[in-house]
Amino acid sequence: MNADKISTERPGWGRAEQAGRFKAIKVEFFLCGFAALRRRFSFFIRVYLRLSAVAVLLAAAAPALAILPIQNWQTANGARVYFVENHDLPILDVSVEFPAGAGYDTAEKAGVAAMTSRLLNAGADGMSEDEIARRMADVGAQSGRRFDTDRAGYALRTLSSARERNQALDVLSRVLRAPAFPQAALEREKVRVIAGLKESDTRPGTIASRALFRMVYRDHPYALRASGEVDTIERFTRADLEAFYRSHYAAQYAVVAMVGDVTRAQAEAIADQLTRGLPASPGAEPSLPPVAGLAAGAVRTIAHSATQAHILIGAPGISRDDPDYFPLFVGNYVLGGGGFASRLIEEVRQKRGLAYSAYSYFSPLQREGPFVIGMQTQRDQAGEALEVVRRTLREFLAGGPTGQELRAAKQNIVGGFPLRIDSNRKIHDYLSVIGFYRLPLSYLEDFAGNVERVTVSGIRDAFQRRVDPERMVTVVVGPEPAQSAGAEAGQKP
Repeated sequence: MNADKISTERPGWGRAEQAGRFKAIKVEFFLCGFAALRRRFSFFIRVYLRLSAVAVLLAAAAPALAILPIQNWQTANGARVYFVENHDLPILDVSVEFPAGAGYDTAEKAGVAAMTSRLLNAGADGMSEDEIARRMADVGAQSGRRFDTDRAGYALRTLSSARERNQALDVLSRVLRAPAFPQAALEREKVRVIAGLKESDTRPGTIASRALFRMVYRDHPYALRASGEVDTIERFTRADLEAFYRSHYAAQYAVVAMVGDVTRAQAEAIADQLTRGLPASPGAEPSLPPVAGLAAGAVRTIAHSATQAHILIGAPGISRDDPDYFPLFVGNYVLGGGGFASRLIEEVRQKRGLAYSAYSYFSPLQREGPFVIGMQTQRDQAGEALEVVRRTLREFLAGGPTGQELRAAKQNIVGGFPLRIDSNRKIHDYLSVIGFYRLPLSYLEDFAGNVERVTVSGIRDAFQRRVDPERMVTVVVGPEPAQSAGAEAGQKP
């Protein structure tokens, strides 16, 4: 879950956690009272005004404002903690994440990371799955797994009052340190995931995405499907899940992110509680292999009965700490990330009516995440639409954005940034990204300034160095192989 997609999968709430959702909403609105809600709005108004002032003060070289004072420390067992104290509402958001995402799978055990994450709360430390859900619901707490390509863990939202907070934290800490991985739950989830995979594999969008990632990443773990494959899932055992858990859920690898109504001393105690008893580190923190660049471009067409052609173009992009992050982020807003303000939409939809939507994005990860251009179009227009996209990309690489396009992009990005942190949950999401990827603690304070400093020449230079249209792969799903101009026929993956 990268907070700036540029892209990341957002955390979700699982089936077992839904029981507490409505109770939590009632608690917040009826127990917190209107005064607390006013304090909440007051807090975010102050943040908005500070963020708005940053862009103005940049011109005068004024000192940076402390938008969100992030406190950072390390627990005795090596976990890294990131904390924002906010007493405007009696709510605490906390998560514990590990380098245990889908990128740490192997081809032989594709999907084991996701299955391990999925079954963490299926029973733990003597508690059944239903008991875990009931104990959370009894205090109006919400909990859910967080899982993406790089990261895995659990998040909790609870009232900050002692009884409710203590019970919710007790359940979460037991789930993290002593998951049981019950055999019955494993068999149930295997059936469920396999059924979902078989259904998903009939969709043209899934077929296109799988083919693209296989072509872009080849033998790198990023090429593997996060949920696994039917044959690998069928072979999973409890021992596989337990081994992955011991190797990746160690306290020394943990990143704890907290936002809410607790003091620093309370936050330190919470971080210690949530990471105490986790597996001992088996060695150095797990790492991912480097991503090799593409030696040449390739085109693959996959026949499908869909009424529209699904087109994806991609290549390895950038990592989360890449120095070209902001030029590429702002430049991509102009190219294809700005919706109706982007060139791709202008050329493909507005001028020619070839597609309802066309887009591009960078998805920065621990290693080089993908740069992707995508669209859907009528089957008989696929060749024309593809040529328009390629020409638009080449023109953008040659000249970059115009000055007017860059000014509009900056205005929209900086002006909309306060909406990215207008709730505790959004702040918490950013905090976990900052912690996991070891970004500067001043990342949010520096955001507007980093955007404002981007230039036309900087965007052009970054794109020319990082995006080579001659070394990008193209996947077209839908039309018959012979109908796609210049396409090489391929089989369904």
